[in-house]
This record gives sequence, structure tokens and C-alpha cells, in this order.
Amino acid sequence: MPPSRADLNDSVNFTGIDRVIHEPARLAILAVLRAFESVDFTFLLNQTELSRGNLSSHLSKLEAASYVAITKEFVEKVPRTLVRLTDAGRAAIASYRSEMDRILASL
Repeated sequence: MPPSRADLNDSVNFTGIDRVIHEPARLAILAVLRAFESVDFTFLLNQTELSRGNLSSHLSKLEAASYVAITKEFVEKVPRTLVRLTDAGRAAIASYRSEMDRILASL
């Protein structure tokens, strides 16, 4: 007989997962940012294949968690939005990865 949900919850503790990061779109954003010092909104839009509205919404949540810093500037009178991973964001990704490794190792 397969284990019940209660058996699974007894053997694997999911409470340590950072829900801000665990959402797939935000995880994709953070993965891109982890590879670069800073990226502009359009680059992030193309890499994640999210809509402008979705990307903006997810960036707002990441910014509220202090995982990303967003700055706006003008380049030849054209607005440009830059996004970078903060130190807190790097630490959160490392913690998330450790937690996921722990969970996967227990399966």
C-alpha cells in the first residue's frame, strides 16, 4: 500500500521552503539574475518569457522581500529599468537550494 499524505509529511518537512522563491516564475527570474551582475527589464523579459505585467508583479514581490534591487535610469532620454540580485537575495537562493537538496535527499 502506498504511503499516506500523513506518512509523507512525517518523513519530509516542507516548512523551510521560501515561498517567495519557490514560485516558478520568481525562481526563473532569480536564476537569470544569479548569472549576471545586473540586467535590464527587457533582457529579463526575453529570458523568462513572462508578460510585462507578470514580470513586473513578480519583481515587485522580490523587491518587497529585499531579494532584488530595481533602479530606473535614462539612456539618451529613453527610460531603462535595471534589476540586480541583492546580498539578501543571494543568501536566500543559497538557503533555498540547501533546503531543496535536503528535501530531495529525503525522498
